[in-house]
Amino acid sequence: MTEAEYETVESAIRRCVAEFYRAGRADPLLGPIFEAHITEWDDHLRIIENFWSKSLLGTDRYSGFPYPVHVPMPLTPAHMTRWVELFTAAAQATLPSAYAAQAIAKARHMGQSFSSGLFPFRDKDGNPSRHPG
Repeated sequence: MTEAEYETVESAIRRCVAEFYRAGRADPLLGPIFEAHITEWDDHLRIIENFWSKSLLGTDRYSGFPYPVHVPMPLTPAHMTRWVELFTAAAQATLPSAYAAQAIAKARHMGQSFSSGLFPFRDKDGNPSRHPG
């Protein structure tokens, strides 16, 4: 990859993150979660940009673990579904197609993994739940 290609993808990642959070903050389901749990927006956006840079370009700017941060949040399966939907739209709108496909696959995998961890049980109606039956 040339330096110009690298910079193009890095710029697209920044646009993707900005677009996702623009849509997410305006979303009636995700917006309240974001507003309640993110206080330093510039720092948060930089962390997420670094996460996607590591995921898509193999950079070493991100070294955290995203799952534990989400455990105490009052999330539902609907939040996870909506997160993937909005991220997919942002990725398709901003990233070069090959990188968009890679990012979307990663986001879907994360959504499934987070859901499995956050909602390991089924309620009496068979819906995913944080608590047994």
